Amino acid sequence: MIVVGDVANKYCAIPITFAKYYLQPLTNNLRLNKIQLIQYRNYSSSVFEFAAPVTCITGANGSGKTNLLDAVYYLCYTKSYFSAYQQNSVQMGLDGFRVTGKFEHGADLETISCKWKAAKKEVFKNEVAYEKFTDHIGRYSAVMIAPDDTELINGGSEPRRRWVDSILGQVDKEYLERLMHYQRILLQRNAWLKLQAFKSTTDYSELDFYNEQLAADATYIHRQRSKFLIDFMPLLNEFYHRLSGGAEIIQVSYTADLNNKSMEEWLVNGLDQDLRLQRTLRGIHKDDWEFSLNGMILKQFGSQGQKKSFLFALKLGQYAYLSKVLGHLPILLLDDIFEKLDQSRMEALLSIIRDKTFGQVILTDTHPERIRQAFGPEAEIGFIHL
Repeated sequence: MIVVGDVANKYCAIPITFAKYYLQPLTNNLRLNKIQLIQYRNYSSSVFEFAAPVTCITGANGSGKTNLLDAVYYLCYTKSYFSAYQQNSVQMGLDGFRVTGKFEHGADLETISCKWKAAKKEVFKNEVAYEKFTDHIGRYSAVMIAPDDTELINGGSEPRRRWVDSILGQVDKEYLERLMHYQRILLQRNAWLKLQAFKSTTDYSELDFYNEQLAADATYIHRQRSKFLIDFMPLLNEFYHRLSGGAEIIQVSYTADLNNKSMEEWLVNGLDQDLRLQRTLRGIHKDDWEFSLNGMILKQFGSQGQKKSFLFALKLGQYAYLSKVLGHLPILLLDDIFEKLDQSRMEALLSIIRDKTFGQVILTDTHPERIRQAFGPEAEIGFIHL
């Protein structure tokens, strides 16, 4: 049994369901066949094909393996996995880039092109520009596992919020739109609070509007985050135990201001303190998730091995959850992970992704022979040598 803290800080029991249920063959699978990079990071103009179910990008350190993997992610989400700044994806000394990919999406053949130049981004599907980028999110799903992902466990609350939001934003368009709206209104409310330090007012109609908008969005977002945790926990448990072979009891505690009071109450009752500090102190922008094993906080007391197993379980659970809800298997992107795993965890991971029910896998490694040996002689593997 897995225990999950509910909104009243009690515990409810959730039966284990097997992740294999979520990875049955689907008819609407996603596959990237070809990618073209123009002025993207260290690539002036390059084309790569992905003919096999598993593709390994090999080459020396600094040859651009991670950059190519990141370009695949960019096609799926119109942003880099590794940098929040678009300019960082442009080849040095130039002012723009273009990434184009040819996908199979079930029976459909689709071309996606992402262009960024002079601080303007455009995204095209079959040469027709999207009116809203949000229309693209969720149709081309991918899950990245990279060495720096340990911040999900060891870092502050922000990486965990981004991770949950990245999942729910793909499966629930209303969630994504409400989250973006919440963030815009939050900035406006904080600007109003700062203004009061220089020019106070007795007219609170503008603040009332911000409070009403924030409360409506926060209520929806909090409800969806709470539901996600309940749906996700069986997957996390299953993958953790398959990767670690351990018998630890996993606990995830969802900490949120809205567990205790409504957003309206927080905004009204906390106004004096918000005015003093000139920012909104309570709300879903402060939510966090705490990971525990056998009642011990993983961040503080977990071993490196436990943290690695938990991280991979989080990402594979994400993969299974997205495949279940979206109806297609995401592309799995693995960046140099076999350098970081011991033999037992590598074998456990390979036993999952070698399964025929798994989707397309693209990975990087400096040693192609290690990949051949890891997947076995019967595996169909393509290699891109940089």
